[in-house]
Amino acid sequence: MAATLEGRPRDIIAAPNYAHLAIPRRDGTVQTVMIWADVHDGNIMVNSAEGRQWPDNLRRAGTATVTVLADGNPYEWVSVTTRVADDTHDGADESIDSLAKKYLGVDSYPYRQQGEQRIKFLLRPERVHYNAPR
Repeated sequence: MAATLEGRPRDIIAAPNYAHLAIPRRDGTVQTVMIWADVHDGNIMVNSAEGRQWPDNLRRAGTATVTVLADGNPYEWVSVTTRVADDTHDGADESIDSLAKKYLGVDSYPYRQQGEQRIKFLLRPERVHYNAPR
C-alpha cells in the first residue's frame, strides 16, 4: 500500500539533509549507507554507481528504509519504508548532477570516475513516519 510523501516530511527530504538508507542483506543483517536523496514525483530519488554493494542489495531486497534528520534538530526526522519503483541508467547522470547542485552547489557532479555507470532509483513510499520536535 502506497503512502503519500507530503508536508513537513516531504520538505525535510527535499532540503539538503543527508539520508540514511537501510537495506536488508542476504544474511539478514542490515546495511546502512549515508546518501544524497531528493523527492521526485512523490517518490524518493537516490543515485549510485554500478559495482557498489548497496545497489545490488537494494535490487535483491526490493525494499529499503530511508531516514532523514532535519538540519539543526536531530529530534525532528522522517523515516520512510519504501519499495523500488524504478531502477534505471536513463537520466542517472542528470540525476547525480541535480543532487550535486542540491548538496554541493555545483552544476556537475565532481567525483565521477572514468568509465563509471550511474544508476537512478525511485523509491515509492509505503509508510511515512514523522517525528516532530516537542
